[in-house]
Amino acid sequence: MEDITVQVADASHEKYVDTILDTMAAAAKVRGTGIARRSHEYLATKMRETKAVIALAGDRFAGFSYIETWGNKHYVTTSGLIVHPDFRGLGVSKRIKDMTFTLARTRWPKAKIFSLTSGAAVMRMNTQLGYVPVTFAELTDDEAFWRGCEGCINVDVLKRTGRKYCICTGMLYDPDEHEAEPAPIELPGEVMRRIRK
Repeated sequence: MEDITVQVADASHEKYVDTILDTMAAAAKVRGTGIARRSHEYLATKMRETKAVIALAGDRFAGFSYIETWGNKHYVTTSGLIVHPDFRGLGVSKRIKDMTFTLARTRWPKAKIFSLTSGAAVMRMNTQLGYVPVTFAELTDDEAFWRGCEGCINVDVLKRTGRKYCICTGMLYDPDEHEAEPAPIELPGEVMRRIRK
């Protein structure tokens, strides 16, 4: 197995977007759970804005995730974590999660970071990083975020419960409760320069 690199994505990685979207859709179908559908342009923009992480094995797509801000940058989500089936079980998701979490903390150090997930592996990773399970009322009230759930097959549950519950578990990292803790990894100087720009 060749080495897998995990890095902050840039515009050169846009060629992988359709593969990423196909991998996300296939994984949701296999699990029988929902996933918020994103457009090609949405993910390409995340790459250009230094808000995405990609894993590559040589030139083969291995994994991906992105971050987004909500509620006037008071909240950040790490979203869309996916690992290609050929690279599962190798620790790639943990490496991606650590990097998106570090990227979010670096860019918006005062923001609360949250995650909606129906996957046990993501819940474990979130817990290791200091997230705790919360009710949906403790997450952003930004309507744009919740519109992202419209593409999920479980959106009827969310609507039926008045956006209080769904199949996903809400998890929240509050930086005020972890002030002295360093991020799990250090971002390369080139990424820090892109962020400052």
